[in-house]
Amino acid sequence: MYTVTVNGKKVELEKILSIKDYLESAGVDPKIVVVEYNFEIPDKSKWNEITLKDGDNLEIVKFIGGG
Repeated sequence: MYTVTVNGKKVELEKILSIKDYLESAGVDPKIVVVEYNFEIPDKSKWNEITLKDGDNLEIVKFIGGG
């Protein structure tokens, strides 16, 4: 088990997950968010390759439409 911080809250994970896997397990549509991983914004094409590790930091920002 390991801990990552997601939007300022500690989250314990039991298995190794990529950014994309984490988003899907949390019910977040990867098409409508931007992710900051350890204070950098990785390209969406790399989300499946980047695996979360103990102590990592994620900020997930959802796009909201409006006028």
